[in-house]
Amino acid sequence: MAKAAALAVLLVAVAAALLAVAPAPASAVCNMSNDQFMTCQPAAAATSNPTPNPSADCCSALSHADLSCLCSYKNSPWLNIYNIDPKRAMQLPAKCGLTMPANC
Repeated sequence: MAKAAALAVLLVAVAAALLAVAPAPASAVCNMSNDQFMTCQPAAAATSNPTPNPSADCCSALSHADLSCLCSYKNSPWLNIYNIDPKRAMQLPAKCGLTMPANC
């Protein structure tokens, strides 16, 4: 569960970082585009009540992402800037039925 949580935090942090730069190619960060990251944002937003489940598009994007790469962003300071609740973000991979890398 801790690994899934770390990956979810990382995912949201990377999405936030992508928002701060010019549009990038579809596979710019960990095989996910900015648009793909943003499909997951509502399910991790700090102000959503109740928190929605990740969309099919979010889960699809995560299933094609380089999860080990996403893990490398798990301590990003961007989460708070983009209204991401780390606890909610950490639940996304499990909600999508994904298996976390052992080293995450």
